[in-house]
Amino acid sequence: MAAYHHTQPGTLNRVIIGAFVMVFLWLTVFLGGDDPTAMWVMLMVSGVLFLALLLFHALTVEIRHGQLRIRFGIGLIRKTIAIRDIEQVEAVRNRWWYGWGIRLTPHGWLFNVSGLDAVQVRLHNGRSYRIGTDEPEKLRAAIEEAMKWSK
Repeated sequence: MAAYHHTQPGTLNRVIIGAFVMVFLWLTVFLGGDDPTAMWVMLMVSGVLFLALLLFHALTVEIRHGQLRIRFGIGLIRKTIAIRDIEQVEAVRNRWWYGWGIRLTPHGWLFNVSGLDAVQVRLHNGRSYRIGTDEPEKLRAAIEEAMKWSK
């Protein structure tokens, strides 16, 4: 059983990327019949967009077995941080231009699928990570509780 487990949906990501997939599939069916090259290009673009949808449709954060685990979408993109390596944790608010996905910000690496709220984790080695979440106080408290047990 995990000490903390939460999946935040990337609703806007799902809607926007899903809409583009549908548009390109529609273009493939109705406009690609006369031009096989255009049809294959539109199918490939649809495939790439669908893959992006699978990879970034949600962000799951879990605390289990002394580790903070961050996983995007179906789980191919992930990050694991040992709780014992965490020095400080705080709830923060990101600037809107930091965006979504995985990004390097002035505050360290950001993992985010929606919204501006996050929890910043500073490690003993000086690295920092921001984890986007729609429940920053719960995540902060869960990490702090896990830090007590990891010492």
